[in-house]
Amino acid sequence: MIYFTVLLASGCQYQKKTDVKENVLVYCSEGSPQTFNPQLSTSGTTFDASSRTLYNRLVEFRQGTTYIEPGLAESWQISSDGREYTFNLRKGVKLHQTEYFVPSRDFNADDVIFSFERQRDKTHPFHKVSNLSYNYFESMELTSLIQKIEKISEYQVKFYLSRAESPFLATLAMDFASILSEEYAAELLSEGAPEQLDLKPVGTGPFKLVRYQPDAYIRYRAHSDYWRGKEKLENLVFAITPDPSLRFARLVAGECDVMANPLPVHISSAHNFKYAKVLSSAGLNVSYLAMNMLKTPFNSLKVRLALNHAIDKKAIIKAVYKQTATTAKNPIPPNMWSYDDSIDDYPYAPDIARKLLEEAGFEDGFDMTIWTMSAQRAYNPNAKKMAELIQEDLKAIGVRVKIESYEYGTFLNKVRQGQHHSALMGWIGDNGDPDNFFTPLLSCGGTITGTNASNWCEPDFSRLIHLARSQTKLRKRVNHYREAQELFKYYSPWVPIAHATQHAIINPRVKNFHIIPAGGVHFSGVYLDKEFYRD
Repeated sequence: MIYFTVLLASGCQYQKKTDVKENVLVYCSEGSPQTFNPQLSTSGTTFDASSRTLYNRLVEFRQGTTYIEPGLAESWQISSDGREYTFNLRKGVKLHQTEYFVPSRDFNADDVIFSFERQRDKTHPFHKVSNLSYNYFESMELTSLIQKIEKISEYQVKFYLSRAESPFLATLAMDFASILSEEYAAELLSEGAPEQLDLKPVGTGPFKLVRYQPDAYIRYRAHSDYWRGKEKLENLVFAITPDPSLRFARLVAGECDVMANPLPVHISSAHNFKYAKVLSSAGLNVSYLAMNMLKTPFNSLKVRLALNHAIDKKAIIKAVYKQTATTAKNPIPPNMWSYDDSIDDYPYAPDIARKLLEEAGFEDGFDMTIWTMSAQRAYNPNAKKMAELIQEDLKAIGVRVKIESYEYGTFLNKVRQGQHHSALMGWIGDNGDPDNFFTPLLSCGGTITGTNASNWCEPDFSRLIHLARSQTKLRKRVNHYREAQELFKYYSPWVPIAHATQHAIINPRVKNFHIIPAGGVHFSGVYLDKEFYRD
């Protein structure tokens, strides 16, 4: 059983299976984290293992929503011009005490300034420490937005912005804005081991790291001095299980309590098992085929339109998602404010696609490559199957498709370097704001950081989303985003494919677990029914 393998390997001694089950929640996760520093990743798998368990932010999303509430900042003031944010920090917040670090002070303003300046300032001693980049910080254009961060006192900091920015508070609630320990960083720097900051984490969050065995498990223990109060859940284990069928088998056998990213077949059959309960919610996500416009023939508008007409999205929804998704036509999901439902999608029409290819000078078709990731994602349960269906659709219009699959981390790195011809991509919104889709995925700035996989840079589009961010009135923001959606549809740098419904399968003994709109898992506030196995 996974309980005994994981927990005994980490040094805990339990005598009875019921004791183990009563004290430990096991989460069957889909993969290993890239790092334990969420500043260095855009991966939901990494966020689950780091920011959502180990850290806090100045402001937080209320559980199960995208509403902002106080976090490490207990209050804040915004200047009348929207360019100065003063945060009043919470006192008495304890940092994790671990076998590798014992803090000498509580959380304070130095931790906030360190956490943001590391990402913002290229001369900062920690800026180039790890072999990863600050893709989220940079793609959200925070380098140019944040002009200065000032320490007013031990428990007050002020952010000076170059312009008004409506989503700024929501941005600060995102995973990459997690607060790290400045004191721990300084100690590591003096020891000549600064890279350990991203591998052996210290935060203020509800759990602290006990042990990590790559590609096997992560073990956490409740932070006894957590400022919100110690969690009811004493021990948390991530059992890293990339194969979705094995995750499901472990869950229905009672070995796992929560399963990540179930396949549609698991959702339909879960009701047959005692230890399986399905939770569902509309997701803030999109899956799409990104065409790299820096490479021929995707620099041709008619070619991109041809692919939009040639791919049968409804067939993909049926075969890949088993009807647990809706077809996509815009870059943002329909449950997000500013979504423009009046935009008409390109109909599935192979005849129109062939005609467009002829007009573009490709009457004999062309060769292309679609890259896929090997990992299953919440927005795409089976990228390889999706690619195969697209391959057949494009074959019908004379386009010859080669499919290449890569491990998740390798896939992301190669796409961000622009090596792909086309790639099956996806995105889960982090903060409930449309800008979280438009800026990283489609802005000119996103082409520099690599989060804009189509490498589409349209000045009018970028101007519109800049205008939308600078507005304080929602109506004006909505108008700008709707204009941006029209431009997106005209230029079609993607083939938008689907918006997936979010699902989780849990053991019924797990209480107070919620699916969150931004995806991923949060275990703060979750607890176990200790009487479940005695029934």
